[in-house]
Amino acid sequence: MDLGEFRNLIAAVRGEIGKAVQGQDAIIDLVLISIFAGGHCLVEGPPGTAKTLLARSVSAAMALQYRRIQFTPDLMPGDVLGVNLFNFQTNQFHLTKGPVFTDILLADEINRAPPKTQSALLQAMNERMVTLDGTDYSLGPDFFVLATQNPIEQQGTYPLPEAQLDRFLFKLVVDFPSRDTEIAILSKHATQALKSDLRNAGIRPLVTSAALAEGRALIDAIHLDNTILTYIVDLVRATRSDPDILYGASTRAADAVASAVRVRAAFEGRDYGLPDDVQALLVPALRHRIVLSPSAEIDGRTPDEVLRNIMNRVDAPR
Repeated sequence: MDLGEFRNLIAAVRGEIGKAVQGQDAIIDLVLISIFAGGHCLVEGPPGTAKTLLARSVSAAMALQYRRIQFTPDLMPGDVLGVNLFNFQTNQFHLTKGPVFTDILLADEINRAPPKTQSALLQAMNERMVTLDGTDYSLGPDFFVLATQNPIEQQGTYPLPEAQLDRFLFKLVVDFPSRDTEIAILSKHATQALKSDLRNAGIRPLVTSAALAEGRALIDAIHLDNTILTYIVDLVRATRSDPDILYGASTRAADAVASAVRVRAAFEGRDYGLPDDVQALLVPALRHRIVLSPSAEIDGRTPDEVLRNIMNRVDAPR
């Protein structure tokens, strides 16, 4: 596979996902970038904005195993990871694997579970393995978490701690679609049966584990000039000295942006990164990794606004 074939594959995958998810092209691109960059995605938006449908559609476009966990207040870490159960017939412990043992994991409404259950994913997301009773179990190189959360309801929810948020490559904010898109969605559904589900969308699984590995090998060969790397570092370091930010982004954040830039370049059929790639990815990669100062919150500033102000101040390479 060369860069041209890879670009055509991504275009075809976009088209397959678009059969079910309409009006979210930018969000779809960022999810695909996260998958090929080896990262994870946190999707935030009000109910009914196709967050779960997006995850299911992405999994349908990939020939990979998919599982879903509905996070609830009574969910325990063992419900996520699994547990060793004693078999009285064999007098041995037997591992009953939890839903985390998959390729694509949908952590639906992750902020509804208490912190001890949320933290069950920390090792899995960072190391792609889980340790149960002293034994390490690999989750494989394709393991990807797409978590959703509802920002409206606060009762019965538990905000994700910074350490957990830093495991996500992107935080994607899903808003309501445009008027024309909503009309198109309703027009499409008007011709379908009331019990129609995702299987009727006809999404073809185009990305196999082998294709994912080939794509990542191409991405590893993408060159980032020192000027691009310096630009990324300068932007990340600027978050640590900005008066509107109490805690800035980490070195892991800078590395995550660089990885995403290489993927975006490959998606465009380029073997080099551009400042435009950095500017397109900085906000979704950092909006969840910074903590605003109390004065900025009182003034009503948002992380997106603060990050865009930093991009306006830091000179881009030419």
